[in-house]
Amino acid sequence: TWTMSLGDLFIVISLMILFLEIFKATRRSSAALLDHLFSMALFIVFLVEFLLVQGAATQIFFILMLISLVDVIAGFSVSIRSATRDVSVGSGY
Repeated sequence: TWTMSLGDLFIVISLMILFLEIFKATRRSSAALLDHLFSMALFIVFLVEFLLVQGAATQIFFILMLISLVDVIAGFSVSIRSATRDVSVGSGY
């Protein structure tokens, strides 16, 4: 039989939240920049805790840390991509 542990549930919920966060990254506002900073801070906290706290060195915690890293990379990538669409270079000026 298949059973879902609490850690597995955390991963599933984190993936759903990651999906929403990537949609939020398409916004063009000052709040989007603040979201990126919070995502980066969360990843740094994950990384430091994973490296320094013995009890946090688990597979579940590592996967959650990777999800946080994907959030940081995807957020900045989507923002940069949408910002380049806003910049147009005119010819003949």
